[in-house]
Amino acid sequence: MTQRTLAQIERQIEKIKAKMNGIGEMRPGTLTQQFKDPQNQIGPYYQLSYTLDMKSRTDYVSNDAVADVRRQVANYKRFKDLCAKWVALGIEHSKLKIKLKKG
Repeated sequence: MTQRTLAQIERQIEKIKAKMNGIGEMRPGTLTQQFKDPQNQIGPYYQLSYTLDMKSRTDYVSNDAVADVRRQVANYKRFKDLCAKWVALGIEHSKLKIKLKKG
């Protein structure tokens, strides 16, 4: 049973690796629409806020780049989710492997 479970975990990790390989461009952060005059919602513009190397940053995004940046941010979120799943499976795999060696 445990050997089969190890193989299942390994297959799941391989699937995650394949998904990560196809992600493409990515950027961390949150893309929001802001206004120069928020009360009257005049002068809309977009900004991307993120933290990198423990420093908060903000990039202004032109209207023609918004779709690309949205896709990049979504790709980054997908990447982070896949990483978290991979780490959880890695921990489970390690524990089972150790358990098998003990007897």
